[in-house]
Amino acid sequence: MGPITGGAAAIGGEQLHFAQLAVKTFNAANSSTYDIVQGDTQLDPGQASTVAQQFVSNDAILGVVGPAGSQEVDAIGPVFSEASLSFVSSSATATELTAGKYPAFFRTIPNDAVQGPTDATFIAEKLNAKNVVIVQEKTSYGQGLAASVGDALKTKGVAVTVVPVSKDQPDYSAVVTKVAADTDVVFATFQIAANTQVLATQLKQQGKKAVVFGSDGSFSADFKTPGGYVSSFAPDVKSIPSADAVVKAYTSQYGDFATTYGPPTYVATQAILQAAQRACEAGSSDRAAVLAQMKSTKIADSILGGTLTFTASGDVEGAKFYVFKIGADGTPELVQ
Repeated sequence: MGPITGGAAAIGGEQLHFAQLAVKTFNAANSSTYDIVQGDTQLDPGQASTVAQQFVSNDAILGVVGPAGSQEVDAIGPVFSEASLSFVSSSATATELTAGKYPAFFRTIPNDAVQGPTDATFIAEKLNAKNVVIVQEKTSYGQGLAASVGDALKTKGVAVTVVPVSKDQPDYSAVVTKVAADTDVVFATFQIAANTQVLATQLKQQGKKAVVFGSDGSFSADFKTPGGYVSSFAPDVKSIPSADAVVKAYTSQYGDFATTYGPPTYVATQAILQAAQRACEAGSSDRAAVLAQMKSTKIADSILGGTLTFTASGDVEGAKFYVFKIGADGTPELVQ
C-alpha cells in the first residue's frame, strides 16, 4: 500500500520492489505461497481510504505493508484497527501515530520525536545556525515535524520563523521572499523531494545564501542541490554486512536503488510474514491471530543493522535518524 504512481512514484516503486523481494525470499526459505496485493495510494489520504476499504473487504489479506505517509495512516488507521488488520509503515514518521489510537499500527523506522531533535542539534551545533526558517507543509507529517524541530531549535537559542505552505503548492517564490538575508538554514518538511529541489532553486535565483535542509521526505534523487542536507530514518544499507545478500538480490532483479525508503519496507514485509507464519503454525491464520503475533516480532541481523523489535506502542526499539550531505554530483553522503 503505497504511492506506486504519482509524484512519489520513485519512492513507491522502490518500496514495492523491496516488498516483492521479501516475499520471494521468505517463500523460498519456508516453502510458503504468500503473495502481494498492490494498492496504489499516490500518497493521498482519500485514495488511501479507498484502498483500505478494498483491503478490509478481501479476507485473504492478513497484513498490510504501508501506507507511506503519516496523513494516510491517520486516514485509514481506524478502519484497519477496527478490522484487527496489522499494518506496518516503513516511512510514516508522525509521532502521534503510535500514541495508542491505532492498535494495529507498527512502523520499522523512528518517529519525529527522534527526527526533530536530531536535525535541530545538527543544525545548531554542526552548522552553527542562528536563524532558521521552517517551511511547514500543511499535513499531519509537516506540522508535527515542524513543531518538533522548531521547539528543539528554540531550546538551543536559535531564532525560528515558520512559513506554512499547501502540500499542492507548485511554486515557492513567495515563500523565498520571506527568507531574510541573515537566514542560515531553510528546513523543508515536504514529502515530495522535487518540491525541496524547487525551493532550493528559487532560493538561489533570488540570491539567498541559506543552506537547504530537507526532512526524510526529501531523501530522493529529486533533491540534488550540492551543499544541501537531508535527514533519513534509515542508514545506507549498502554498507551494512547483514544486508549484502539482499542488496545483491535487489540490484540483480530491479537495478540500483537511490533512496533509504526501500530497505525499511523489506523489513516491514518480513515482520508481517513472520507473524503470519507463526500464527499459522499455532493453528490460526485470521487477522487477530496475526496481530497478536506482530507484537512479539524479532528480526535478528536486520538489513537495517542489529535486531529489530517493536515497543508496546508499535515503534522500533532504539531507532535513530541519520544526516546526509548532498555532494557535488548530487549524491547524498552520510555525515552523522
